Amino acid sequence: MTHPLKSLIPFFAPYKRQIAIAGMALLAAALATLALPVVLRGLIDAGFSQGISDAQQAKFIVVFGVAVAIGVFTALRFYMVSWLGERVTADVRSKVYAHVIYQSPEFFETTRSGEVLSRLNTDTTVIQTLVGSSLSMGLRSSVMMLGAIAMLVYTAPMVMGLVLLLIVLVVIPAVSIGRRVRKLSRSSQDRVADASAIAAEVLTSVPLVQSYAQEAREATRYEASNETAFNVAVRRNRTRAVLTAFVIVTIFSALLFGLYLGVQAVMTGRLTAGELGQLVLYVIFLGSSLAVMSEVWGDVLRAAGAAERLMELLAIQSKVQSPARAQTFPVRTEFVEVLKPFGAEIRFDQVTFHYPSRPERKALDNLSFHIQSGETVALVGPSGAGKTTVFQLLQRFYDAQSGSICMNGVAIQALSLFDLRRSMALVPQESTLFSCSVEDNIKYGEPSASPELVRLAAKAAEADGFINDLPDGYQSQTGERGVRLSGGQKQRIAIARAMLRDAPLLLLDEATSALDAQSEQAVQQALEAAMAGRTTLVIAHRLATVQAADRILVLDQGRLVEEGTHTTLVAQGGLYAKLAALQFNQ
Repeated sequence: MTHPLKSLIPFFAPYKRQIAIAGMALLAAALATLALPVVLRGLIDAGFSQGISDAQQAKFIVVFGVAVAIGVFTALRFYMVSWLGERVTADVRSKVYAHVIYQSPEFFETTRSGEVLSRLNTDTTVIQTLVGSSLSMGLRSSVMMLGAIAMLVYTAPMVMGLVLLLIVLVVIPAVSIGRRVRKLSRSSQDRVADASAIAAEVLTSVPLVQSYAQEAREATRYEASNETAFNVAVRRNRTRAVLTAFVIVTIFSALLFGLYLGVQAVMTGRLTAGELGQLVLYVIFLGSSLAVMSEVWGDVLRAAGAAERLMELLAIQSKVQSPARAQTFPVRTEFVEVLKPFGAEIRFDQVTFHYPSRPERKALDNLSFHIQSGETVALVGPSGAGKTTVFQLLQRFYDAQSGSICMNGVAIQALSLFDLRRSMALVPQESTLFSCSVEDNIKYGEPSASPELVRLAAKAAEADGFINDLPDGYQSQTGERGVRLSGGQKQRIAIARAMLRDAPLLLLDEATSALDAQSEQAVQQALEAAMAGRTTLVIAHRLATVQAADRILVLDQGRLVEEGTHTTLVAQGGLYAKLAALQFNQ
């Protein structure tokens, strides 16, 4: 039942010293607590009819010493276990996050980011509660329970034999109910993740939601998902409450029966009053320990569901991997350094590809082309022709089902993903900015770049002017997803980022689509300067931006249907000529 929790053991391995300290403190506190009834029995049996003797005063001092030991060791145990809970949870969260961001886009086609965030936050918090609090209480209660049972059996073996038999009979139905709690815990966490996914999706698209006046609809959709999560949580808590009530009532009934038998033993002279007092305290320890353990068991079941969900993420392996050689050795930069002076030669040879989520439709169909080093080539064609797919395969976000893709005569599958992607600079159609300063966004591809190089790249991208007009210049915050900047400003920062990267292969996906005519002309000139000496692939729907390309590849339904310069393609009267006629009114 607790198998998913076993997967957390490796996260504890680096902290053996802290675990040992916490274990010793826990054991010491439990033993000191178990020793308290024995000391009190001596006080009770000695009596107080003749006043308090020196021996009795010494026993009071011993009791005080035991209480101090309980306090000190309990505090140490609490601190160490809480530290372990925070540390292990942080390690789990970091490992899951690092694992997820290395997944290929195929993973994100089927997994919503909101669900991943729910697992990173909600599920790890559940594990933190178990490791940092409940587990400590459960272990302490286990020691207390075993110690109390041992002392009770030693004090009144016949009485406790019957009580233990009754307790064993309680465990059987409790385990059955526990299985139900675990299933409901997993279901509850799944429903919370669904609600989180909806919220994450909508909150990143608030302007669109408000533009279409869909606030009420989205609020209702989230409320419905939230209500589903609530109903499952209620069922889980109801079942857990039944489990807790069943355990507490039945166990305390058995313990009260044991106390009744103990009183009978005192009346018949088989036990002393002090022994009865000791028995009462151990019964209280046993009862409270079992009550705590019933609560902890509920937390264990819930954490098992959380761990299962987290380990599912860690078990997923991206289908796109660096070759074994690249994984064995540290990151290499020689490949990139060799490419820089020469650009990159690109060859697609009979490449066929379909997206995993759409296996029935070919995104590329037996596509072949060759791009010389230093050449500027434009990819044009109607929407869905496969232009963006070429970029994604070139960056190895996916691997083609058949055919080969080579860079400078080397199959890209033979290169480490770091080396391959380090040799490229991308300007996407939808410019992505992070919630940090303008300078940090430009430096994203070259974190070690100096402020002077950042400014040179910004000037080349025609971005320096508006950046200096911002309240804090290059240190101005862009806001989440760059909401404080216009579309054209974001795109110019993305262009500056690519220019700063100084990679041998430049990928431009509608790089000037968000710019006005004046800015586009200036940035286009800057891009042409950046293309010098580099291989450049350009995706453009506005054909005016690709007329100066060395060659134009015309794609349609994943196939290469035409190839040539702007002039020759217009003269051929094919698909490109039709697209040009629509745009240039020819």
